[in-house]
Amino acid sequence: MAQEKINPWVIALRILFTLALIWAVVFIFSNSMEVAQVSTAHSDEVLAMVNPVLARVNLGPLTSHQVRKLAHFAEYTLLGFLAMLCLRVYTRRFVRHISWPLLFGLLVANTDETIQLLMAGRSSQLTDVWIDFSGVCAGLFVSLCLLLFLRMCGILLRSDR
Repeated sequence: MAQEKINPWVIALRILFTLALIWAVVFIFSNSMEVAQVSTAHSDEVLAMVNPVLARVNLGPLTSHQVRKLAHFAEYTLLGFLAMLCLRVYTRRFVRHISWPLLFGLLVANTDETIQLLMAGRSSQLTDVWIDFSGVCAGLFVSLCLLLFLRMCGILLRSDR
């Protein structure tokens, strides 16, 4: 049985998206490994940058709690986005296998909250797991829309020939 030759671009994309996904997980876990004082300092830095911008557009100031929850959602949105793109470069039937990035995101979220239990001054919250998983779902949705758009563009380009 002859093996199908894999395009070098596909191999490059597999490496790129796999490394990006690994980086996202390391980034998430490294944030969870910070002790409470360091984590609070990072949140306060973001708060100091965001609130003046929000004030210029007449939106109320955010609290440190809101910044933390938005950060959870944002980093997990990136995780979901990268997980779907990573899956796509490994299979053409990515919609059929959508449970893989969903379960991966849930596993990372649960591990993330477990890591926080081990850090001084940090706690674990079930609501954070739900926020994290919602971010994963949002990232998957955005990447699915992007993949659908690219597929439609490809179909339109082929039909013009």
